[in-house]
Amino acid sequence: MTAELVRGQNHPLPDTRLEIRVSAGDPVVAGTTLGDERGRVAGAECIAHPGSPSLPGIEVSRQAAADHRLAVDLEALPETVHRVCVLLALPVGAGGPSRFGAAAAPFVAVTTLDGTRIAEYTLTGLDSESAVVALELYRRQGAWKVRAVGQGYEGGLAAMLRDQGLENPGELAATILDAVVRGMARSVSAPPPRVPGDERVRRAAPAGAADPAVPAATSPAPPVAPAAGPTPHGGGGPIDYTHPGRRTTTPPPRRTPEPEPPQGPPVPVAGDASGWSMDERLYNQVWGMFEDLARSTAAYRSARDFAESRLDQEIDRALADPRGRVGGSGDAARAAARARCDELTTRAREALDRDLTQLAAESDVVEPALPPAFARWDSPVWQAYRVPMEIPMALRLGDLHLPERPALRVPMLLRLPLERGLWVDSGRNRSAAAALLDEAEVRRLALDTAVAHTARLLAVHPAGEFTVHVIDAAGAGAASLAPLVEAGVTAAPPAAGAAGVSAVLARLTERVDLVQMALRAGASDALPPGVDTSEQLLIVHDFPHGFDDRAVTQLRYLADEGPRVGVHLLMVADREDASAYGPLLDPLWRALLRVTPVADDHLADPWVGHAWTYEPPRVPAGSRVLGQVLAQVADARRLHGH
Repeated sequence: MTAELVRGQNHPLPDTRLEIRVSAGDPVVAGTTLGDERGRVAGAECIAHPGSPSLPGIEVSRQAAADHRLAVDLEALPETVHRVCVLLALPVGAGGPSRFGAAAAPFVAVTTLDGTRIAEYTLTGLDSESAVVALELYRRQGAWKVRAVGQGYEGGLAAMLRDQGLENPGELAATILDAVVRGMARSVSAPPPRVPGDERVRRAAPAGAADPAVPAATSPAPPVAPAAGPTPHGGGGPIDYTHPGRRTTTPPPRRTPEPEPPQGPPVPVAGDASGWSMDERLYNQVWGMFEDLARSTAAYRSARDFAESRLDQEIDRALADPRGRVGGSGDAARAAARARCDELTTRAREALDRDLTQLAAESDVVEPALPPAFARWDSPVWQAYRVPMEIPMALRLGDLHLPERPALRVPMLLRLPLERGLWVDSGRNRSAAAALLDEAEVRRLALDTAVAHTARLLAVHPAGEFTVHVIDAAGAGAASLAPLVEAGVTAAPPAAGAAGVSAVLARLTERVDLVQMALRAGASDALPPGVDTSEQLLIVHDFPHGFDDRAVTQLRYLADEGPRVGVHLLMVADREDASAYGPLLDPLWRALLRVTPVADDHLADPWVGHAWTYEPPRVPAGSRVLGQVLAQVADARRLHGH
């Protein structure tokens, strides 16, 4: 039975290998401190946080997120550790609330590895605090217990760390928050929270379910039961399109009583997620696959790391015993430890392979069903493409995969309108694949990739609702930009020279100012005549060529303020080219989502923080699909007078 704790209450822990699950309405930073009998923390090396997520017996998330799963192995902690404090803090500069009183009350639960809840605690009563000690696991007379703490700190992380006896708490807090900012800059934005009752139904077995002894730092939660029946049209909620009666074989003729359906893995079905439309169901299904792959892989990696850590400990113990240094007893002990390690790793890999096989089967049926906004450029769906009448909920920016199964690729879907601009990195020094190419080739591929992204953005918007501006100050990108220019889908020819750069930035900066003023005045329909109210995209090629200090300031302004009022950046640049500006441009790069023209493992998921390999969108060699799509977009624009 789950213990529902109140502040100050404690509860015994029946197991020493646990998960601590955190749920919050907004992204929070999760971490732990390891303290002595008095709760004092010896130093920064005793803190697990996004910049240093692993300690002996502890593993925490690598970034801020609304949901966390922290792995704890109390037996693996150093003997000097008597208290493990679970910390939560609001990230600085993330656009979310600055105090817990303005957010939903965080919820924490202590569970066994198979998801069985031992104790749970809702942190109510917080107000101006921006950091809180949620729980404390403590050792008393050889046994471990959990206590609900709920101690908040208005001074944030620094005040919390100072209270635990750490020296230079301000510097340490800044280091942690800087690691969070870096993690958020490389993270794919998670989809908006689902409304209650809109949970996705996943039927694959949780990773590691066959082996409850295998730890899972971020293993999937048990499957959620289907919602109670479809909602009628007009019933005030999304329709449930799940398939509760899936079978792996054709059922026998109906009779009373009906036989039990055959057991086996579920048959994948495209659109097997809840939503208002097929596109929304497919979107939710793709994100569910993304999350399942992240968590299943995390469970496997955690189990593998645990097995290797236990192997090291057992070998150390064998070597510490003088009797094991002579004769064959020491060799036998080491061989037995290695066998146990191999057995745990093999069982974890078998569980992962089952999940990956199921996800691959699901991908095989989902990929052909995706609409143009979600589909690859080589999908047959583009042969029947027509300019849409409505903006889709998302578009595909490429593919993501992990080294455990590179062939299993998940579409990288971004919500529309874009929440942040894009930066196509044209440099060679950040990517192993790019380092093998000629510098000029990488720059050409970067601009080709930007053109492909732009073509897709144009293709998924109704005619006249998306305007493209181009800055090519040196005129070096004429060949790659030709498909956009020749189709006539840009607002004007690419701007060249310092004067062209200044003119384009001035127009877009003025548009941002006007729309912001109108929104603040509550008169969004009272914009001056001639203001283009469509979504705007500015492609900047070869930055910072042609940019003076004023132009750089305007560009930073557009990156920060533009997305809120429909002005988006697509930078094609090598960060090293702008190194003369020093740290001045760091906020600009962090405001943009970095993608690459070649495969690179620089992106992170919003749940676990794995390093995912990003594959840019590829237009098949010799294919005319890009030109055909842009021609239809141009025809539709002319038909509507744009």
